[in-house]
Amino acid sequence: MSAPDLGALRWRCRRGMRELDLLLEGHLARHGALMNDVALACFERLLEQTDMDLYHWFTGRGRPTDAPLAALIDTIRRERHSL
Repeated sequence: MSAPDLGALRWRCRRGMRELDLLLEGHLARHGALMNDVALACFERLLEQTDMDLYHWFTGRGRPTDAPLAALIDTIRRERHSL
């Protein structure tokens, strides 16, 4: 896969909830240029999820059954707390 189009991904990070925008755009800003194909595919799968699922996962009210997505959610949640 060629280098990710970070502008297109950043646009896809824009959601119906500002809180989600900040989490997703922040993660992309910190890691987007360094994502390998596997990490990029996982992040793109994350962006395909509904806002309500993302909200529940990021607030700890639920957890994705997809293990790589769950690990990515955990990473983003840890980053949020360390900022």
